[in-house]
Amino acid sequence: MAPQTSPTIRIDQHGGADAMHLVDLQVGDPGPGEIRIRHHACGLNYIDVYQRSGVYQLPMPLALGMEGAGVVEAVGEGVTHLKAGNRAAYASNPPGSYCLLRVMPAKCVVRLPDAISFETGAAMMLKGLTAQYLLRKTLPQEGLQSGDFVLFHAAAGGVGLIACQWAKALGLQLIGTAGSDEKCALAAANGAAFTINYRTEDFAARVKEITGGKGVKVVYDSVGKDTFEKSLDCLRPFGLMASFGNASGVVAPISPGILGLKGSLYLTRATLFTHIATREATQAMADDLFAVVSSGKVKIHIDQRYGLADVAQAHRDLEARKTTGCSVLIP
Repeated sequence: MAPQTSPTIRIDQHGGADAMHLVDLQVGDPGPGEIRIRHHACGLNYIDVYQRSGVYQLPMPLALGMEGAGVVEAVGEGVTHLKAGNRAAYASNPPGSYCLLRVMPAKCVVRLPDAISFETGAAMMLKGLTAQYLLRKTLPQEGLQSGDFVLFHAAAGGVGLIACQWAKALGLQLIGTAGSDEKCALAAANGAAFTINYRTEDFAARVKEITGGKGVKVVYDSVGKDTFEKSLDCLRPFGLMASFGNASGVVAPISPGILGLKGSLYLTRATLFTHIATREATQAMADDLFAVVSSGKVKIHIDQRYGLADVAQAHRDLEARKTTGCSVLIP
């Protein structure tokens, strides 16, 4: 068929929110292992800010966005798990979801159950799969059992609100931190057993108080520089520090000896894309996510919606920590 064009958000160099601009790009047919998808909604995530600003360096020009949901229009040779007309959703490399139409690898795209809307699908794939690999796969040495304490930073964010609900469903006592009383209340309403406003309280001291001086088995931290060191002090011996983001800045290098002094701690820097490296792993994780969302135990909160042309405002809101829950772009 003749190539179609698609409005697409792109940057030509790293920079602030104003570096993004709307361009019309030609979209052709999918090649081997690829699909063409028409988006109904696109997800917004902090990783998009990292890629736009240059924290994560990628070749230019760069179409942004890691997540979307829509209808498959065509499939390339060798793609057997999807066909034209399927409702589908994904969190996937390479970036490029801030658009109406794109050709992309099929590997990380999964069928979206009829019971889950396109907006929900676009909002939950990256954040929901992140919550899945954290709570189900990024586990301390002794595992996690019902009743165990975990500390989750940015508990009112997109990943955080999913994690609060999912942790409660697993019987965990999630201690959530957030930057305002309103955000703490939101985390509590979504299943956090305890909340800490890190702007008004010393979270490490409060965690020790909540856990009777023992500390938590695991800290899940996407904030980075501002919370990392104190988070180590929240862990019990043999605890796991799971760093999965750096919203406040990149964590400084650390001497392994510190981990010994603080109780033979474990440290990992996890990424979603290692976990969804194969189609089989992606499907298994998505099945787990779809099941917990379809059951009603985890609800996806879409608190912000923007048009493609308003993407700069969306990024500014994200960086200013003005958002709660999930945000979507409507192409």
